[in-house]
Amino acid sequence: MFVNVPSILIVVVGSMFAVLMKFELGQFLGAFKIAGKAFAFKLVKPEALIGEIVEMAGLARKGGLLSLEGKEVSDEFLGKGIQLLVDGHDPDVVRTLLSKEMKLASERHDTGITIFKAMGDVGPAMGMIGTLIGLVAMLANMDDPKSIGPAMAVALLTTLYGAMMATMLMLPIADKLSLRKAEEDTLKSMIIDALLAIQSGQNPRVIESMLQAYVQEGKRATADD
Repeated sequence: MFVNVPSILIVVVGSMFAVLMKFELGQFLGAFKIAGKAFAFKLVKPEALIGEIVEMAGLARKGGLLSLEGKEVSDEFLGKGIQLLVDGHDPDVVRTLLSKEMKLASERHDTGITIFKAMGDVGPAMGMIGTLIGLVAMLANMDDPKSIGPAMAVALLTTLYGAMMATMLMLPIADKLSLRKAEEDTLKSMIIDALLAIQSGQNPRVIESMLQAYVQEGKRATADD
């Protein structure tokens, strides 16, 4: 009763083509890839990463930055930063390179968020267009009672599909991407601060205290353990 192929085509396909006119094909397809990672990929929690960073800070303080070479880490971004330290780059270079990578990743997330918000905006509009199409078809065939039912189904179901697509799919995905973006930015900011502190030779306990600011207050005791 709630399945109508013309209505689905008007809302889903129509929304996709409308959004494609606003963005490049690569950006549009990339948004779905980013959304997949947002739901399937789990970031390392800051509180779980602090112990690992403090351990590396201790190694670097005792044996120098070269002692970190080949050290296995649980985060790819942290691994890239450690390699920059081992290669002997200046702190300004380390900060610039890592901040640039962080900014580019954040911009990709922003593009994905914008695309899904656009689909959330277009969906209900396409539903209204489908409703008008159904009403026109109904009014044009008032002399045929059998055609009124199918035309009304298209008119009403397109509005339903548009509202459901926006409120139950596209806008929640956009919000989830925003959450993931904020989490990833926080984690990368913490890693950059930690790497620069390790490079400057700060005490591991001082580094640990500094990084606790990135952990939610209720979880800081766990990080201390």
